[in-house]
Amino acid sequence: MATWTNWAGLATAHPAQELTPHDAGEVVDAVVAARHQNLAVKMPGTGHSFTDIAVTEGLMLRPDGLRGILAVDRDARTVTALAGTPLRELNTALERLDLSLHNMGDIEEQTLAGAISTGTHGTGGAVASLSDEVAGLEMVTGDGTLVRANADENADILDVARVGLGALGIITSITMRVEPLYILEAIETPMRWDQALEEFDALVADNDHFEMFWFPHTDRLLTKRNNRTLDAPQPLSRFRGWRDDEFLANRAFGWANRLGNARPRLVPRINDLAARALSERRYSDVPHKVFTSRRSVRFREMEYAVPREFGLQALREVRRLVECSDWRIGFPVEVRAVPADEVPLSTAYGRETIHLAFHTNARSDHREYFNAVEDILRRYDGRPHWGKLHTRTAEDLEATYPLWHRFQTTRDRIDPDRLFTNAYLDRVLGS
Repeated sequence: MATWTNWAGLATAHPAQELTPHDAGEVVDAVVAARHQNLAVKMPGTGHSFTDIAVTEGLMLRPDGLRGILAVDRDARTVTALAGTPLRELNTALERLDLSLHNMGDIEEQTLAGAISTGTHGTGGAVASLSDEVAGLEMVTGDGTLVRANADENADILDVARVGLGALGIITSITMRVEPLYILEAIETPMRWDQALEEFDALVADNDHFEMFWFPHTDRLLTKRNNRTLDAPQPLSRFRGWRDDEFLANRAFGWANRLGNARPRLVPRINDLAARALSERRYSDVPHKVFTSRRSVRFREMEYAVPREFGLQALREVRRLVECSDWRIGFPVEVRAVPADEVPLSTAYGRETIHLAFHTNARSDHREYFNAVEDILRRYDGRPHWGKLHTRTAEDLEATYPLWHRFQTTRDRIDPDRLFTNAYLDRVLGS
């Protein structure tokens, strides 16, 4: 029996069967066969969710055979790709076509279906989440039907399946809205805590995309401003890119975390030295080379979406909690601001939002830190990221999503027998 483990090493599955379909027809056949054998079905992406969202003991469909672009419609400004296409490959292919997504997160290892199903998002922009850039999709439902969903056909399914948690069916292809390739100028600047929080609203308003990272146990942050430019790209030199993004951000950061694990009392000093070593950095390039970065240091993550008006208040409260504790947190806290959207189970549904992301390295016990921070964020009507660690259940999540019942009604209709569920989905969505 094969063993599947996610990237963070927190979720493990021993599926009874594995298949690698290469087209929608093979997915249909697999779902019908699994239904006859009373096997649950899941198709994980690349395992970058930190939860058990993709775990199954039944049939696991590997996404590797569902890769590549199927169609480009320049008039409609859409591109259709197979669901298992890694974002890295999609972004590279779009660049060759002189096209780009509007916004994206900072990791491009996920599959396209995995990224939209869990609500992967960036910061700023007209739309922040990949799910809000979806114009259509094809999905195999619980009875083995291949359903096409777009604005003209099965629009109700499209509405909820854009963040479907893998609970509605197996997505086989996705049509994304795209735009002509553009250039982003990145400006990364260190700031002190008081200045960054005082200027936060202006920084969000004055930049296309803004985010910042607070180094726990210090008074220091790194701010990142990404703005569109008509100037020719000026990427980092090969050496500067390797030094900053490979050696310092990955290798040296990994060494610092290992030292912090061995000698926790040094973590505040390590964080302070790392923050003080930062200097302003400017460069410009195509979007995916600015938005995304490679991560080789394994970590655990919890992320919460808090109403914009309470975001910085919640962050201040978290800082007070950290300073009063004996925790030693070696990872920065990420702060991003996103516009409201209309995807029913999106964490930004119906409200401008600040996302606060908390990390520990993979060798640390995250539970006390994450649970205590989660208690704070719940008081601010926070919504947990579906693919990241949290303790919430359907009973208390329902109240924070106004269209919760629309999602559940659609789920009951297209997967009444819960072919696509697992223990995690039973907990967060109900059975």
